[in-house]
Amino acid sequence: MPLEGESTRAARQHGAMEYTTPPVDLDAVRLERLGRIRAELKRRGLPAALFLDQINCRYATDATNMQIWCSHYEARSVFVAAEGPCILFDYANLPHLAEELPTLDEYRAMSTFYYFTAGARAEERAGEFARQIADLMRAHGQGDRRLAVDRLGALGVAALAHQGIEVVDGEAVAEQARAVKSADEVALMRAAIAACEEGCQAMWEALEPGVTENALWAKLHEANIRLGGEWIETRLLSAGPRTNPWFRECSMRPIEAGEVVSFDTDLIGPYGYCADISRAWLCGGGAPSPDQADLMARARDQIAHNTAILKPGKSFREVSMEAFDVGEAFLSNRYPSLIHGVGLADEWPSIKHAQDFDAKGYDGVLVPGMTLCVESYIGREGGKEGVKLEEQVLITEDGVETLSRYPLGFDPTV
Repeated sequence: MPLEGESTRAARQHGAMEYTTPPVDLDAVRLERLGRIRAELKRRGLPAALFLDQINCRYATDATNMQIWCSHYEARSVFVAAEGPCILFDYANLPHLAEELPTLDEYRAMSTFYYFTAGARAEERAGEFARQIADLMRAHGQGDRRLAVDRLGALGVAALAHQGIEVVDGEAVAEQARAVKSADEVALMRAAIAACEEGCQAMWEALEPGVTENALWAKLHEANIRLGGEWIETRLLSAGPRTNPWFRECSMRPIEAGEVVSFDTDLIGPYGYCADISRAWLCGGGAPSPDQADLMARARDQIAHNTAILKPGKSFREVSMEAFDVGEAFLSNRYPSLIHGVGLADEWPSIKHAQDFDAKGYDGVLVPGMTLCVESYIGREGGKEGVKLEEQVLITEDGVETLSRYPLGFDPTV
């Protein structure tokens, strides 16, 4: 229950956990996140941003409205001035969904122009929206017509250009702002991980020969929703021969005794934070085969080694070059990244394997407050099975802390 004197604040703790007591003051988190957006705009000399990516809208305001559905369309957006207001342009006219959020200075219904809703009037309605944004830029842009936009279709870009607005990249603004987490954000992420790991336990208890991959995956969904979580971004669970190569999503195939079951949660949990961990189990228990034991031992070693080398001040290139060598037999099936950021979803940075760094990688520096996922997939090219593991970690002032606690999976030494 809320402490005496906190009832007003508790009443406006909107979001997935609206009817629970959060572990921290959500209003403080909200304002700190919005402040990071504004600080990043100022650092880049930009007057304002327009976000349509629903993750970025959530980060800036914590206002939610059918997040997955609105991700399909240009249905909601947020205008953030570096020196000026934060305005939510929402789907329909539903101001009760954003009441008393301290991040918002104004609520408007968005003039939506995606084809489903606008049809032949799409260009007209895009023009209506662009005129509103142009008015805001004249009022708060300090004479600068550059607007940072994360994602917007050709019709919207053309409408803004017609108003004399220069669209520049806004995704980098949001990703850089989101990269470092406050202690309160980490507390919320821990709550998401706890919900995820309760879901993992429910999956483990349901794992027996004959259960389908889909039925097993459903246990994670149920636990997440029951505990205040929001959605799961993928369906990455497979068993036996479907585990190699990786990235097959779950199916109606029954899982057989003795098979490896690998999964990647990609779970958006309580308060909108992501819990992204991977585990590998043996269906029915028993001792692993020599090949299964070898896969798990290599995956565990990769996770342990690549976690141990993380520390503040180390560059992405250094991490890549010092990372665990998976071996020639496993190289072609390697996971696309060694390590990636995580917050309200997967995010910047993505640290590549040494073999890929020059062609696909980019540099940067680890700093305290970054939350990362350390990845491993070990499966021989043409092999029968593969093991997927992943841990979620926090870069601290002097090293790294593993936030995920659930056991990695079967013991390769049995």
